[in-house]
Formats: sequence, C-alpha cells, structure tokens
Amino acid sequence: MCTYAFVHYKLHYVCVSCRISFKRHPSQAGHTCPRCTGTLLCAGHDFAAPRRSNRKAWSVVAVVLAAGLRYEGFEPCGCGREPKFRPRTRAQVRARRVIAARTGTPLAELLGRADPLEQTR
Repeated sequence: MCTYAFVHYKLHYVCVSCRISFKRHPSQAGHTCPRCTGTLLCAGHDFAAPRRSNRKAWSVVAVVLAAGLRYEGFEPCGCGREPKFRPRTRAQVRARRVIAARTGTPLAELLGRADPLEQTR
C-alpha cells in the first residue's frame, strides 16, 4: 500500500539561519520564516531537526539542502521503504567534498551515498 499516495502529509520546512523547522502543507508561493522573513527550504517528509544550539549539525543540514537534496525515507509514492543516506557530521561532508573535487563527481550525488568511494553502475 502506498504511504504518501492517499493522504497529503505536511512537509518539514527549515530556516537554516534561524535554525528552526516547521511542518507546513506544500504551496506554490513558498513559505517565509516568521522570525527573519527569509525563505524556508523544503527538507522533506522525514527530516529530524537537530537542537537549535547544535551549530555543527545545522551546518551539515545547510550543505545537504543547498545541494538540492531532501530528507526522504520513502519513495514519493511510499512503496519503497529503504531510507536514503544523508550525512550527519561535518567530517562526512568534508570527505565527500574532497572526493567530489578529486573525481569530478557532483557533490549532490556523493552526499546521497553511504560509501562515497562506491561506484554507481
């Protein structure tokens, strides 16, 4: 049975500069942060926000969202139950940036891999 097919769940939206997240229904106009009036970034269905005081974790979230990735554990229809990898530490992001610079692979592709040295087929 498709998890996301019949019910329209709210998505997590994030303001990285204020380090806060909200759950909102998607809209074409976009959402603004109530604290700084900046644009909220869509983080996906399965985002778990770090504590506001954890600046290092929020810097990792900023890199992942800037690369155009979202935190999704299910496929859009909900049938696939394999959670997607996202880096959780700055060391993981740093390693993937180094490999991206050496190999010429896009950073967004390497941020989605659990093992950045693994070659995709």
